[in-house]
Amino acid sequence: MTSLRSSAVLLSSVLLLLPAGASFAQGYPNKPIRFVIPFPAGGFSDITGRVVAQKLSDSVGQPVVNDNRPGASGNIGAEIVARAAPDGYTLLINSINYVINPSVVKAPFDPIKDFSGVSLIATGPTLVMTVNAASPWKSVKDVIAAARAQPGKLNFANSGLGSSPHLSIEVLQAMTGIKVVQVPYKGAALAISSLVSGDIAVVFPNLPVILPHLKSGRVRGLAVTSAKRSPAVPDLPTMAESGLPGFDVSGFLGLLAPAKTPRAIVTRLHGEIARMTRQQDFIDRFAGFGMEPLGSTPEECDKFTRDQIAKWAKVLREAGYSAQ
Repeated sequence: MTSLRSSAVLLSSVLLLLPAGASFAQGYPNKPIRFVIPFPAGGFSDITGRVVAQKLSDSVGQPVVNDNRPGASGNIGAEIVARAAPDGYTLLINSINYVINPSVVKAPFDPIKDFSGVSLIATGPTLVMTVNAASPWKSVKDVIAAARAQPGKLNFANSGLGSSPHLSIEVLQAMTGIKVVQVPYKGAALAISSLVSGDIAVVFPNLPVILPHLKSGRVRGLAVTSAKRSPAVPDLPTMAESGLPGFDVSGFLGLLAPAKTPRAIVTRLHGEIARMTRQQDFIDRFAGFGMEPLGSTPEECDKFTRDQIAKWAKVLREAGYSAQ
């Protein structure tokens, strides 16, 4: 009898909690939401994150404020979200740096335990090996030949330890045996400015960032780093087609919340993301970025994060990197 009474009390407690949770979800959001973008304005995460922010604002009827917090290859912004109140009002726009960083940079947070996945918004884009329009190099093979002719002298822009441009350079060096000088930049926009002015020889920017410059003719794209050609720049070959079979570095865009964010809020946010990724204007906009919208579930987002961290840990470990 005591056992049955205890069970009844427990069940009543659970039932009492359910309406409160539902009510909390129905009342969310009732104030502005902050998207922490861990890179400077004008970069890939900023450009695509702002599109998502505007669509989410339109659908929930509250402002979605973009807060650029660059530094430490994205870890500064990620830590802000990891330490934020788990109430659904501070969220992280994450990309490939997030899953590479654990292998190269020690962070004051756990990229798996301190976050709850909301959705993998889209996959892509590819990066583009890019040179100045006045450069004599017309192909990836030309760049490799120049690097071999000038060992340790050709300068490549590096957007930070653990960034996708950094990874592209490391994979290129490993596959070809060349050695280049990696010049650090705080973001793709600054690196591209240096490329246009002739201060840097080669840049690996994300396609959404470099696309306007490619169209204007100020720079020349040589190849994309993804396994397949991008529909946004179909005339550009892949790095694999350019003589480096197996070369594949491409990105993604995701949305994370602090760990312990109420499930009802995570579910609400995922529903909004999933809905927008099915809208034709969103699909068309992201196709222009060379990206494919997904809108994955929170569970799929979490699994993707774990799998990608493990994948790049293996690649970077074999390249001699360890978290510092």
